[in-house]
Amino acid sequence: MTQTPEPTERELAILEILWDRGEATVREVYETLRDELPIVQNTVQAFLRTMTEKKLVTFRPEGRSFVYRPLVEEQQTRSRLLSGLMQRVFDGSLDQLVASAVNLRAPTDSEVEKLRALLDEIDERSKS
Repeated sequence: MTQTPEPTERELAILEILWDRGEATVREVYETLRDELPIVQNTVQAFLRTMTEKKLVTFRPEGRSFVYRPLVEEQQTRSRLLSGLMQRVFDGSLDQLVASAVNLRAPTDSEVEKLRALLDEIDERSKS
């Protein structure tokens, strides 16, 4: 079984929209992206065509439009991307990855609480 290719940064932005909405037309994706990225509708259409070829998305015709939906799962895609990043950039070191993330931006109080809870959960699992 062949592995799905990693999405590019722009493809990931499009996938985020599709994961959030479930499905969308080219126009809907474009209207969501245009405020945050300098992009035109034809470019979105070209990305979606390429993403279809890469088996990241599929589509169905609806009138004169195509409605796209993701073929890749959000959590699985995020995990694959993070795993690749961790291996390539941090030689597999989880503590270096976390330290770098914290150096980029200090965590909020809420994030610190979630991290502490996660560490407590890891401690509990290792004891049992």
